[in-house]
Amino acid sequence: MEKLLLRNVDVPDSHRLATYQSRGGYAPWRKVVQSMQPAQVIEEVKASGLRGRGGAGFPTGMKWSFVPRESPKPKYLVCNADESEPGTFKDRLLIERDPHAIIEGTLIASYAIVSRTAFIYIRGEMAFGAKRLESAVEEAYQAGYVGKNILGTGYDLDLIVHRGAGAYICGEERALLSPLEVGRG
Repeated sequence: MEKLLLRNVDVPDSHRLATYQSRGGYAPWRKVVQSMQPAQVIEEVKASGLRGRGGAGFPTGMKWSFVPRESPKPKYLVCNADESEPGTFKDRLLIERDPHAIIEGTLIASYAIVSRTAFIYIRGEMAFGAKRLESAVEEAYQAGYVGKNILGTGYDLDLIVHRGAGAYICGEERALLSPLEVGRG
């Protein structure tokens, strides 16, 4: 069986940018940001049948298409890496061993909805994972995959790793947004 989601987790130094790039990482991001329009990205994701990893398995492209295109209000993307269910570790495995895959997915989703600010909300107790993720985000900034004028395209995106305070409820999407707005989960 071919691994897809976990294809990099057993590779030595899989959390490093050079390793991720050597395995094809960030090539999809380059293609998206340099040669596709946001609506094209959404249609391609819809056609792929990609679904979310949450309990409902909601179609990803459909969710992205719900974001109002013509609204002058800023759009924010939030990647939920809270993983508050006891005994689960699917997010933790990716965060610790393949953080650039999470970052690349967040970048593509942000571009598709034309967001200029994205957050990765990580469970506060995951100190090691947060450190790995923050280091990977810094590498992505230094490589020009995140920040101002990404890869010379004129697209700007800030990516912020936000550590939660350990509230179980913050695995739920509405409760997760409150601490990002300086409220309680």
